[in-house]
Amino acid sequence: MTNRKIVVALGGNAILSKDASASAQQQALRSTARYLVEFIKQGDQLIIAHGNGPQVGNLLLQQAAGSTESNPAMPIDTAVAMTQGSIGYWMQNALREVMAEEGLQQDVATVVTQVEVSADDPAFSDPSKPIGPFYTKDEVKPIAAAHPEQTFVEDASRGYRRVVPSPKPTGVVEAGVVNKLVDAHVIPIAVGGGGVPVVRENNQLVGREAVIDKDFASEKLAELVDADLLIILTAVDNIYVNFNQPDQKQLTNVTVPELKQFIKEGQFAKGSMLPKVEAAIAFVEHRPDAKAVVTSLENVGEFLSNGTGTIISKAAVASN
Repeated sequence: MTNRKIVVALGGNAILSKDASASAQQQALRSTARYLVEFIKQGDQLIIAHGNGPQVGNLLLQQAAGSTESNPAMPIDTAVAMTQGSIGYWMQNALREVMAEEGLQQDVATVVTQVEVSADDPAFSDPSKPIGPFYTKDEVKPIAAAHPEQTFVEDASRGYRRVVPSPKPTGVVEAGVVNKLVDAHVIPIAVGGGGVPVVRENNQLVGREAVIDKDFASEKLAELVDADLLIILTAVDNIYVNFNQPDQKQLTNVTVPELKQFIKEGQFAKGSMLPKVEAAIAFVEHRPDAKAVVTSLENVGEFLSNGTGTIISKAAVASN
């Protein structure tokens, strides 16, 4: 099937590994673009979403180190917008270069995307999303004293980290713009880093100090643009149950009720696979005729050729 409208959500490993330099991230995105171009070659209409966890964390550190009264650091919502621009700039050029090598010609545009959240979301009173580096107990004390508005917690016995709210998306302000770009045969790069978190106050969109989960934002965008497929790319080719155990089991075709049962069993790690599974469930529940896929970037070719990966559907299918 060609001419499908597909939202592809890239994990952070598609952009940044260990080297945080601009040149290294640009090179990583050239490699990523080679996989994504396979969708374009077969006639799919691509919408690209991406994470920005390492990049926004690094940017906040750089700003904090150079912040002065006359040149203060920017808030998180603005930092998210800044990384949407920088990563989009690199990704646009990477895609154009690879498409030119393949004899393809298609415009690419980055959309600085605002994602609406509810001001009443309970996440605002319970910050939980870790950002930035680890600190020792002695290191964090003066930082916390200097920034009483910030929350620091001990994270997995590895030290203390700042945590911020992670509200659920309720809308994507620029979803209509994304659809218009697709209709004009332009590849949009949107909801980078989960989007800039905003709340609606009368006629204003007001940024909030928060980080939206990239997978939930990608799902909301896929839902609003009536995508045929949501593909969440991560570090593994498939979702597993009993992961890393002797009896681990690979999931290939799986239904929403089956995944919900696995969630009840605590099969998926809260900070890694669980949001991907929950986002996939939300998408197929809103778009019953559509499907969601969780697989790795490196498995894109096999998915396109043989349908390998974890395919999530609402209707009953064979489960492995």
